[in-house]
Amino acid sequence: MSRSGIVNVRMVITEEKILSNIDKIQKLINPKSKKQIVQLEDDSYFKDLIESIKTYLIEYPKKKNFPASVYKAAYGLVEFATNQFEDNTKKIEELIRQREQNIASAGQLKELLEATQIETREKDWKEKVKKAEDSFSEDMIETLTIVGKAKDTEVENYQDALKLLHARINNLETNLHIEIDMERIEDRSKALSYIGIEIADALKSIPTPVEEPETIAVAEETQAIENTPVEEQQYVQETTFEVKPSLWQRFKNSKFVRTIKAITKIRVVLDYSDALPEGRGENN
Repeated sequence: MSRSGIVNVRMVITEEKILSNIDKIQKLINPKSKKQIVQLEDDSYFKDLIESIKTYLIEYPKKKNFPASVYKAAYGLVEFATNQFEDNTKKIEELIRQREQNIASAGQLKELLEATQIETREKDWKEKVKKAEDSFSEDMIETLTIVGKAKDTEVENYQDALKLLHARINNLETNLHIEIDMERIEDRSKALSYIGIEIADALKSIPTPVEEPETIAVAEETQAIENTPVEEQQYVQETTFEVKPSLWQRFKNSKFVRTIKAITKIRVVLDYSDALPEGRGENN
């Protein structure tokens, strides 16, 4: 076997390995997969996969001959990550709205409890509870009614009703399940943004591979006839990842930063300066 043949075999193996790594990442970020990225900072396996693809994209020697299969797969990965990222942003916004509604409901329930319990009972408590039927479950309305009708604070059902209402108010105020969901989505979003920025940044140096035979023939003929530095530069500019309707721009123009600010108003857990990892060499 010739030396050039050995090199070609190695390139095929490397290409297959990169395609395999892209597939592994795709599975890790797929919301339907059982095994998903959990903590970006602690997942060296995930980071290593990203680094292998980024290195392959950056260090590939002849960019114009870059494997179309790898380019297509890497571009598809960025697109998939971007779509997932945007979906996560919408979920975060919905959770924020839900949390605000829960806090408002907690305040309303506190007022109803004060209006019904023996020590602070109001004359029109029945009307207030009746008006709240659309806002609370049937169980909560019944519990408020038990409190409103009670005549003795030591009665067991009165005490049980108070405990249930206080527990409900506490749940609405703390929103523990929402906090957990937000943290989980936040971790996924960090991983998705890491993919989008690191790989999209590396893709910008590679001209879009031309797969159609007729198009290839035309491109080669044009290059043979007009091979000036200016036209070569124009060719590269017109076929790179950066000037296309850029997925990278979708990241930069997304609601991510605004959403992060909204989250931190509720719970300060994000380091804002590190929330969106920057790709090397990117000019904002």
